[in-house]
Amino acid sequence: MPIAPKISIEKPFKVLRYVQLALSFWGVVFWIQHGAFIPEAETNIHNEINFYRGLMTLHFFFGLHAFVILLQKKFTWKRWSKEIIWRLAQLYFIVLPHWGLVEWFTTDYVFIFGYVFIVKLSVIIAFVADLAVIDLHYTRRNLPPPVIFALSFGLIFFIGAFLLMAPRSTYSGISFIDAIFTSVSAVCVTGLVVVDTGTHFTVFGQSVIMALIQIGGLGILTFASYFSYLFKGGASYENQLALSDINSSNKISEVFRTLRYILGITVVVEMLSAIAIYFSVDPQNFNTWNERVFFSAFHAISAFCNAGFSTLSNSVYTGSFAFNYGFQLILIATFVFGGLGFPIVSNVVEYLKYWLRKTIFTRDKGKYRPWVFNINSRINIITALALIFIGTLLFYRLEAQYSLAAHEGWKKWIVALFEATTPRTAGFNNIDMASLSLPAIMLTMGFMWIGASPAGTGGGIKTSTLAIMILNVFSMAKGKDRIEIYRREISNNSVRRAFAVVYLSLLIIFLGILSITLLEPQLPTRDVAFEVVSAFGTAGLSLGITAALGYKAKIVIMVIMFTGRVGMLTLLIAFIKKTKEKSYRYPKEDININ
Repeated sequence: MPIAPKISIEKPFKVLRYVQLALSFWGVVFWIQHGAFIPEAETNIHNEINFYRGLMTLHFFFGLHAFVILLQKKFTWKRWSKEIIWRLAQLYFIVLPHWGLVEWFTTDYVFIFGYVFIVKLSVIIAFVADLAVIDLHYTRRNLPPPVIFALSFGLIFFIGAFLLMAPRSTYSGISFIDAIFTSVSAVCVTGLVVVDTGTHFTVFGQSVIMALIQIGGLGILTFASYFSYLFKGGASYENQLALSDINSSNKISEVFRTLRYILGITVVVEMLSAIAIYFSVDPQNFNTWNERVFFSAFHAISAFCNAGFSTLSNSVYTGSFAFNYGFQLILIATFVFGGLGFPIVSNVVEYLKYWLRKTIFTRDKGKYRPWVFNINSRINIITALALIFIGTLLFYRLEAQYSLAAHEGWKKWIVALFEATTPRTAGFNNIDMASLSLPAIMLTMGFMWIGASPAGTGGGIKTSTLAIMILNVFSMAKGKDRIEIYRREISNNSVRRAFAVVYLSLLIIFLGILSITLLEPQLPTRDVAFEVVSAFGTAGLSLGITAALGYKAKIVIMVIMFTGRVGMLTLLIAFIKKTKEKSYRYPKEDININ
């Protein structure tokens, strides 16, 4: 992959870039605070268009000055072509109409809507482009990648809260603690809510939540880095090194290939899911086709990112949706796929390509590639399938005469399948959670604690950790001093990390339950424990106490959600100083365990 050359840029150029960023940010803030894409009054239309035209005209000339400075620098033709196309588009659609040299404004409503949309979209594109070309140089900040990863989430928390507190976001306003709670829940793809998403937030507010879910599910650095690569035509070596650690890329050269693959999978799966949801729901449940489209897109994104947010007041357990089994199967397929993890999905796709080439094309039949389907994918997929199968059987057995009684025959199995898969960080519910029996609640808590597969959009301790724990027990029972499976030995580092994750998860859950029971002694301990485990596993299921929590208890839940999403082990690695490798080892001693 080509890396952008390290070029010495004068200080005036950097100042111009920051001025452009300030102008585009001003435009975005104005758009957030002052209404929709098309105002109702014609005077407001003229005023808004004149404001944006004037703002983007200034932006154009500052950018033109910066472009002149760049003429003496050596950049790839891709960088020049993008810069030229963008400047010409600004000139034709914004600058020339501002001076009256090109007349875009007419009395036709559709044409006005289209032009206003283009103008405001150009402001958003300008902001993204300006933000992307600013050199961040992660490693020069003396911050390790885990710290950068954690801080990126914290930044989005407050930006999201600011957007949700905007007048356009809600019908009746929202307090800061509720706004930041909703933002944290969305970015951490948890789904715990303190206000009804469908009735409290406007379409704009719901769109903000949807964007936060998407950003949180994939990671803000994934978006920021890819747009930086897209607009700049490359990235510094040090930034690629940091991103390779964050995105678990095996090779530095594959960093942006991995980012493109992640974004590509996300777009394709969410689009297919949204289309399937659109045709699976009853049109009579929506006033317009726009509502139906938005509902489909919102739930596709929320499902793929394992967020559990819904515009329905009681999630899937609302009216006819509770009996729409096609809709529920689509959600299951979407959030299970999203919870598998991008490395596993990539490996499965690679294996399918290899299998098809070997099976269909005769010239590839003699070729053999060992371990196309790697050990990581095998362990996680088998564990996930086992959990789905066992969970479905247990939920059916425990709830057939209770929460599943309203469904008949094979339909009970679909609802049981939904309830077996959704606790593993998806967060949707198609039954009344408060009506679950105690054994079913305990089973749900167990699945929320386990969570999804690593490097995916879910939380929990991860299926690979569970698998290593079980394999270690059997290995010790057989008298082995190592874990072996599929003719491979699991590294000691993986075993140590797995058990560290388990210990830390139990510690966080214990401290969370202890804190909330001290802060909210009137709440049932069972409900508090369920809430804490749900927050840690970023599952989003609740027995109905989230909105009743005080602000201190909400802060505790936010900390747990953040820790569950980022990972306590990741935070410890980030903030505890590393010790240097020692060249000696002390004598070993056995400690009595039992």
